[in-house]
Amino acid sequence: MGKKRLEDALTKTNENVKVVYRSFQLDPTLPKDINMSLSEAIAKKYGISIEQSKANNENIKKMALEVGLDFQLDTLILTNTFDAHRLTMLAKKHGLMNEMTDRLLHAYYTESKHIGDHQTLVELAKEIGLDEDEVKKMLSSNDMAEEVQADQQEASELGIRSIPFFLINRKYTITGAQPTETFVQAIEEIAKQDGPFTEITDEGVTCDENGCEIPKK
Repeated sequence: MGKKRLEDALTKTNENVKVVYRSFQLDPTLPKDINMSLSEAIAKKYGISIEQSKANNENIKKMALEVGLDFQLDTLILTNTFDAHRLTMLAKKHGLMNEMTDRLLHAYYTESKHIGDHQTLVELAKEIGLDEDEVKKMLSSNDMAEEVQADQQEASELGIRSIPFFLINRKYTITGAQPTETFVQAIEEIAKQDGPFTEITDEGVTCDENGCEIPKK
């Protein structure tokens, strides 16, 4: 949802913003195959009932619909996403990272596909124009692992612990799926403060559910 709201915000501002996706796993220790539903996993992680967990998921589904997303959380297949991230890094080499990211997210949240399964990843990659043999070769090796790990190490150094997380000009942060208006406000005010996303200063801004606070010069 945060990604969609950011995309909506970019259509409402004249600023020339370049979006770059980074690899991040909330739990890198997860196995590829998990015999547990999302509701069960959330209930276990936060110590709440299955009913509470399902109610939370229903709220998320309703919020997603408001921005045009069809989340099928009841049938979502939990998995370790490390190989999916490696695939996005391969796609990046071919200028298709955005397309691969969109396809993976739709497959995971809407189509309930197992994006930890190699054959599934191959089929998704073919859909956006990647070469099948190249994808299979990458998945059967450790290629792109260092690139994913480098992103995750950088996220750790930056103190990132949750998703979605947005870093603008490498110093301004927006956490969570904020309203579209919050993104618009942040982008426009940062552009006024720093110029057209080219000048970097030492000061920063943090945006949360209460909006954005831009430091005064």
